[in-house]
Amino acid sequence: MVSTIANAADGMAISYGETGAKGLFQQPYILFLSIFASLGGMLFGYDQGVISGVLVMNNFGKQFPMLASNSTLQGWMVAVLTLGAMVGAFVNGPIADRISRRWSILLANIVFLVGSIIQAAAQNIVMIFIGRFIAGLAIGGLSMVIPLYISEMAPSNLRGSLVSLQQLSITFGIAVAFWIDYGTQNIGGTGDSQSPIAWRLPLALQCAPSLILSVGTFFLPYSPRWLLLKDREEEAEATLLQIRRVPETDPRVRLEILEIKAAVLFDRETTAVLYPTATTSWQITLERYKSLLTIRHLNRRLVIACLLQFIQQFTGINAIIYYAPQIFQSIGMTGESVDLLATGVVGIIDFVFTIPAILFMDGWGRKKVLIIGGIGMTISQLIVGTIYAVYKDSWATHPAAGWACAAFVWIYIANFAYSIGCVNWIIPSEIFPPGVRSQAVGLAIGTNWLSNFIVALICPRMLNSIKFGTFYFFLAFCIFLIVWVYFFVPETRGVSIEEMDKLFGGNQGEADAMRMANIRQRLGIGYNDFDELKAKDCDIGVSQIENA
Repeated sequence: MVSTIANAADGMAISYGETGAKGLFQQPYILFLSIFASLGGMLFGYDQGVISGVLVMNNFGKQFPMLASNSTLQGWMVAVLTLGAMVGAFVNGPIADRISRRWSILLANIVFLVGSIIQAAAQNIVMIFIGRFIAGLAIGGLSMVIPLYISEMAPSNLRGSLVSLQQLSITFGIAVAFWIDYGTQNIGGTGDSQSPIAWRLPLALQCAPSLILSVGTFFLPYSPRWLLLKDREEEAEATLLQIRRVPETDPRVRLEILEIKAAVLFDRETTAVLYPTATTSWQITLERYKSLLTIRHLNRRLVIACLLQFIQQFTGINAIIYYAPQIFQSIGMTGESVDLLATGVVGIIDFVFTIPAILFMDGWGRKKVLIIGGIGMTISQLIVGTIYAVYKDSWATHPAAGWACAAFVWIYIANFAYSIGCVNWIIPSEIFPPGVRSQAVGLAIGTNWLSNFIVALICPRMLNSIKFGTFYFFLAFCIFLIVWVYFFVPETRGVSIEEMDKLFGGNQGEADAMRMANIRQRLGIGYNDFDELKAKDCDIGVSQIENA
């Protein structure tokens, strides 16, 4: 333990155990908290997945004939959710700072319940659109705050695995939505006798996980980093003891609190120097948004976080999820097999191949996972596009080509799931300093939703006009992902949130370096040898350290 403490004093990550599955089960409490919080991801996955089945139900078409027959309206019905999500992600940063990550989760769930009820009770197209936009606001807010909350709670050795639970929850929601649609479509029959319950029930059922998360929010702890932002140090230390499940005498907790406090103080003092005229919280928030665009090391982080979101969508994932039935029909699949192969199997593969990322992300590293996944997606898109180009007019006489195409779509999904599908939630939530973290994560996740919206609108047109060229279009972004990550994205595995500056070039100016050194000296951290650490009064007794 002495070496762990010495490393911590030197600014290295404080370890609470191993990475991977073993580390997760060594920390069952933080694992449970992260699984529960990530229910918010399930709301997005469910809402995303449920609408494709509802759109083709007979009774839904009778209730909303214009919507059922107009592909443009259908596209906007899918896209309006992502527009709401983009807005929700952008605005939730200041909200999460002001009322806490915990209560912003509750607020988003209340908004989601309102949107879901309006959708399930819709009597006209306007209600459907309003309900989906409101639900989108909540989904965007949750997609921003849940990775942020989990990353601030997690020890550095498990942060990647725990944040990946967000993606697992999304994929689980998509799979559950498909099978619920598949089951309820038979209520009253699939023809003209079909009951309205067939489509209203799937839309109403999304309220269940939201209600569970809403009630559970009252039992979630605050983020220790947020508590320190609010100068509630005693609560932060008590919360850290609670979630780390270590004795009160464990010196790692005190050192972790001091590291977080150093980062918070540095951000506060730097803000006072850089923005002396900003006196209100809203002025400071605005200045922080500006700093993300103007300060070099923050700008570099923001580019990485936002470009990762953009590339994730333009590798083609949601084009396949939204329009999988159309893609599978175009390669010769027919009837009920289209739904099963396009939506059911895709959802299961997406879910299953997210699990390895949760178990091994903190052992593999972010860069390696992104590059390997990018190679797999590149090969898959190349083969699918080429098979499509060769057999586009002769699927009926070449069924094996159609099945090969389907197989590589599934291989693409698998490679996406364990790589950029997870990493895109992890990196934005871990690379920014405390003062601008919520604003930066909001901008990054908002970029994801904007890109999602663009893909949802352009993909049907691309499939109709350039056909197999659509896959080559997305292939180009898969190749770009590999090259960009290899040369420009640093590895963040195992690096504490407070120490990301060493990777991205922050604190390198003389004034910043002196400010941080002064803060660390005032707090009693930054000593390299054990004797000096023993001599300092850091609320860590010598006997406690030696016993540890």
